Amino acid sequence: MSKSTPQKSTVWQAIVDGTWYAPFDVLGWHADPQDGQRRVRTFQPYAQSVDVLARDGQHVWFATRVHEQGLFEAAVDTDAQGYTLRITDRDGHQWEIEDPYRFPLQITDFDEYLLGEGTHFRTYRKMGAHPSTVDGVEGVHFAVWAPNAMRVSIQGMFNRWDGRHHPMQSRGQSGLWELFIPHLKPGDLYKFEIKGRDGFLAQKADPYAFAAELRPRTASMVWDIDHYTWGDQEWMRARRERDWLHEPVNVYEVHLGSWQRVDEEDNRWLTYRELAERLIPYVQDLGFTHIELLPVTEHPFDGSWGYQTIGYYAPTSRFGSPDDLKYFIDACHQAGLGVIIDWVPAHFPKDAHGLAYFDGSHLYEHSDPRKGEHKDWGTLIFNYGRNEVRSYLLSNAMFWADIYHVDGFRVDAVASMLYLDYSRQDGEWVPNEFGGRENLEAVSFLKTFNEIVHADYPGIMTFAEESTSWPMVSRPTYLGGLGFGFKWNMGWMNDTLEYFTKDPVYRKYHHNDITFSLIYAFTENFILPFSHDEVVHGKRNLLNKMPGDMWQKFANLRTLYAYMFAHPGKKLLFMGTEFGQWDEWNCFQSLDWHLMQHEPHQKLHSMVRELNKLTRTLPAFYVHDDSWDGFEWIDFHDSDQSLISFVRKGRSPEEAIVCLFNFTPTPREGYRVGVPQPGVYREIFNSDSELFWGGNIGNLGTVPSNDIPWQGHPHSILITVPPLAGIYFQLDQAAGM
Repeated sequence: MSKSTPQKSTVWQAIVDGTWYAPFDVLGWHADPQDGQRRVRTFQPYAQSVDVLARDGQHVWFATRVHEQGLFEAAVDTDAQGYTLRITDRDGHQWEIEDPYRFPLQITDFDEYLLGEGTHFRTYRKMGAHPSTVDGVEGVHFAVWAPNAMRVSIQGMFNRWDGRHHPMQSRGQSGLWELFIPHLKPGDLYKFEIKGRDGFLAQKADPYAFAAELRPRTASMVWDIDHYTWGDQEWMRARRERDWLHEPVNVYEVHLGSWQRVDEEDNRWLTYRELAERLIPYVQDLGFTHIELLPVTEHPFDGSWGYQTIGYYAPTSRFGSPDDLKYFIDACHQAGLGVIIDWVPAHFPKDAHGLAYFDGSHLYEHSDPRKGEHKDWGTLIFNYGRNEVRSYLLSNAMFWADIYHVDGFRVDAVASMLYLDYSRQDGEWVPNEFGGRENLEAVSFLKTFNEIVHADYPGIMTFAEESTSWPMVSRPTYLGGLGFGFKWNMGWMNDTLEYFTKDPVYRKYHHNDITFSLIYAFTENFILPFSHDEVVHGKRNLLNKMPGDMWQKFANLRTLYAYMFAHPGKKLLFMGTEFGQWDEWNCFQSLDWHLMQHEPHQKLHSMVRELNKLTRTLPAFYVHDDSWDGFEWIDFHDSDQSLISFVRKGRSPEEAIVCLFNFTPTPREGYRVGVPQPGVYREIFNSDSELFWGGNIGNLGTVPSNDIPWQGHPHSILITVPPLAGIYFQLDQAAGM
């Protein structure tokens, strides 16, 4: 490289002070345009002397100290730019290094252009710390976006955490900084030291770090994201052809830090690999189709459950290395389980080493707190209107799909993104350009997110945790929707729990709570969630929400699950609810697995397994989840007896399932219900079965239909409906032959 040197005294002082933005102008190999002299300059503040060694082994040039604080310069008499530096410190120790400033810059003008345009959806291939080989030398290439910084440098054990040692090169208006440091390797720790205006100085974790230290330590870690060898090729090929809208989706939601712990080892977490050995067979046995993980990204505060992310590209080190997480996901796929992750592009915490005020300016967040701060959560809101921020977040979604093979994204707090006045009083928010409350930049971001992940990764799923009546959340963007595959049905969840927490004697006065969801059930592609949010913060766990004595609590919960699994929509249960945990979820301890030694908990667990089996194998429960083609009311008027009945329809009339639910502790004998076809109906499920710790009231296996029109159907059956129970019937084709 041949560059002119600015005024020496000013620039050299800036180099030693750590304030110069373009170290390649001064450091490394240069040919002076005035006298043609070739020189090598290096800044080594701890060196007593420096020698420049030619690669041919034939030349050694002694460097002169040209600044008392450690700037050295050697006049060389060869054009060869391949050289090493021999450093001797004040104690006489000696070592050789490659000069980072002799290697060419790696980021292209096209990368800069795409990042600035907000259309670089693979920024993780350029930004952050990448083990690489440049000019035959192994090392790590670093890149970071900090447009308002005066100087950015890399610090770590390799330079005594001294930010003067490795200043990065500014790439001008793009705001990018980069540097290749030879001989660094995966596992090395680092941070960016950033100097800004008005005396700003901060040591920041890498926004694109692929690994990080375990809290409370905050350094980033070099990691090779392409090192792992996957074994899930068959799953990934098959996933491209999956139509999840018309297939069963039964999700088991997990917080990895508290599903199980090792009590005898100081209550430690299970590792990703231990979870692969224990969690995967457990979920597989229960019959779920997917595991959903609360955020696995790096976060400083355990009590945030991962929802206050610092390292968007770094799996939390709490449970092992990034490759260990890949092993877990790989094992899930080979066991036939999909993996959904909670993704949090809505906000981020204010921790000093994170994204907040990153380069001495409001870079990732809005500067106006009326747009840039969630007061309820004490967090900051991303500036979705800034192209580089969009690229950062959109690339992050692609990163998890590409590098970690995740099968879906549950996007957290979508409502807070969509509305400028979310949880704000008058005067605390800024209207959009049309005077409305909609966050148009966030809407655009969410649409683009859904478009690119679905286009590049067919078969992937996206879920919106959206609690308002925003229209067309799960409709394609070309029709004006947000483009999500599914929306969490928060209305169904709230109404259903409100109904079930009431004493059965009062339920007849609130019958609408249990039937209202069908008015809007097909306006979106819904998933029905009983998630972690419903079993914390004084809300009580599901079993403990139920009224009555112990038997009634279990009976109510069994009925709740029977109703949930029969209702149109995909299904999600949070860990512990499958066996009836009494206590609220506590992220600092294991689930109460000791309860599984007791019969009612064992049998509730068995019932969830049976419901998963039925809803995975009977097409009526999933092929038309999204339309009235799959559902028909039989009777929703029987409020006096708190009983409802409906039909779930499959691909043929013979696949239909008749479902009835008695929400009172009074059995209903001689109850007539209309059926779609004549024949013998088999009771295929009864939540009151003794197998599930019920009273075993039922219909002795089968009941024949009568040619008695009832409830709008030409035929009917006369049955016994057990107390606090859900029962399913299906036409027994063998009996009709």
